Amino acid sequence: MATSQKVHLVGIGGIGISALAQLYHHDGWIVSGTNDDPSPATLDRVRDLGIKVFLETSIKNIDPDTDLIVYSYAWEQRAPEFMANLRGLGIPVISYFEALGTVSAGKRTIAVAGTHGKTTTTGMLAKILRDVGVSPTAIVGSIVQDFGSNYLPGTSDLFVVEACENQRHFLHLSPEVLVVTNLEFDHTDYFHDLADVQSAFRALMEKVPAKGVIITDTENPNIQPILEGLAAEVVDYHSEPAYELLLPGVFNQMNARAAAAAARAVLPELSTFDTHQSLHSFRGTWRRFEYKGKNKNGADVFDDYAHHPTAVQETLRALREKVAGRIVVAFHPHLYSRTRDLLDGFARSFVDADEVILAPIYAAREVDDGTVSSEMLAARIRETGKPAQAMSSLEEVKSYLENTSAPNTIITMGAGDIFKVADALVKN
Repeated sequence: MATSQKVHLVGIGGIGISALAQLYHHDGWIVSGTNDDPSPATLDRVRDLGIKVFLETSIKNIDPDTDLIVYSYAWEQRAPEFMANLRGLGIPVISYFEALGTVSAGKRTIAVAGTHGKTTTTGMLAKILRDVGVSPTAIVGSIVQDFGSNYLPGTSDLFVVEACENQRHFLHLSPEVLVVTNLEFDHTDYFHDLADVQSAFRALMEKVPAKGVIITDTENPNIQPILEGLAAEVVDYHSEPAYELLLPGVFNQMNARAAAAAARAVLPELSTFDTHQSLHSFRGTWRRFEYKGKNKNGADVFDDYAHHPTAVQETLRALREKVAGRIVVAFHPHLYSRTRDLLDGFARSFVDADEVILAPIYAAREVDDGTVSSEMLAARIRETGKPAQAMSSLEEVKSYLENTSAPNTIITMGAGDIFKVADALVKN
């Protein structure tokens, strides 16, 4: 990449695109960006590099001699007029996922996909490869505590990247090694059914060349049917031993095995000892079973990104194994479509909680059509025998949790802004 090239990133505070901004900067581009929210922690990492961030969505902030504009997918919905104006500038405009594809095409790519666990698995894999000295570049969908960033700069041609299945975005990537942690029906606003999700993953698997490797759970009933006839070698990550981890839960054991198997696919000579040493010291990522501290009443406060019924259930199971006493969950449902289409699964997923508090559904890119609400989910949870109530705002959720002395443990969960409640509980 030429050092004189300029790139402007729209939505530069996003968890993925902020990592891409760091990559461009590392590769010598002159980087600037637009973001309408001044608060994401990711912006601190971008600004620390001297990258100029504009909080006003105006095309006047984009230099006429800019070579490339990269935008976050969410901005298509949140600022369509601004996006239309960008495309009228005569500057090439591509999505974040298309930009990742360009990076991937020039490197040996190890892509980590799956309905659950891909962020942690990506972080683990990048750490293993870093710790054994092969210096990968990595883009992760969260802040990896071991790196202090969602981006790991590298000097080799290895590129470790988290691969998002929504809208089939991961098909822009060119993986030499592909990890598929698991597969379930999700992103119900886009995929019609499980078979539609499977077709997307099959298409990604078919992109792995004959000399490549696919790492997955070959016994998973949702994955097994799409493995037949692939050109690449298929490796079951259960062939890896169990690793001693700082992170709790069976699901993290599976993440570790998948990461280890992927690292071994790249480095066949990798020893189990070196893998164990790296995984044993892995400290986790932001918003994945993250311990925040104690609230004013002495309750332990955790936060987690879980926003699919299986992830909610498995995270709570791990929490129940880790702590004693009463657990209260504050859950922020993510998307009307997901909440509506997976309502029964969500209702059954809180079995290891003692009480469930629901924030209003986080709309993100969707519009409320009146077919589902947090009140409806609370009622369905109560039908399972679990106390549950819906509240009108995050502020009301915070107030309730601040003023109840009952729980020994509080966990905030969801892909929206519920983590801010956890932060406020500990701060206060």
